[in-house]
Amino acid sequence: MKKYRVNVNGSAYEIEIEEISASAAPVAAPAAPVSAAPAGGAAVKSPMPGTILDVKVREGQSVKKGDTLFILEAMKMENEIPAPVDGKIAGLRARKGDSVETNALFCTIV
Repeated sequence: MKKYRVNVNGSAYEIEIEEISASAAPVAAPAAPVSAAPAGGAAVKSPMPGTILDVKVREGQSVKKGDTLFILEAMKMENEIPAPVDGKIAGLRARKGDSVETNALFCTIV
C-alpha cells in the first residue's frame, strides 16, 4: 500500500492505494443488459438514465449521421442523441415522456 495526501477544494485527505502487479487478474465491470439490433442495423440506445423530452424522428424517416434523433433529459441537462450512421429509422420504441434506463433501445437505423 502506498499512502498519499491529496487536496480537494482546499480540504486535505489521506488516501491509500494498493499497487497490484501486471500479472494480477483485472476486475471485470458488471455487464449491463443490452438489446440486440437487427442484422445490419445500428441500435440507438440511451447513454444514461433519464426522461425523453422530444422525439425528432418518425418510423421510416431517412436520417444522416449526426442528425438529432432524441432529446434526453438527464441530471437536469438536455442531451441530444445523434444518429450514429446514415439510414432509415426502424423499430422506433421511444416516446416523449418515457423514463428510460441506461442502454434502453430507442430505435434501430437500417
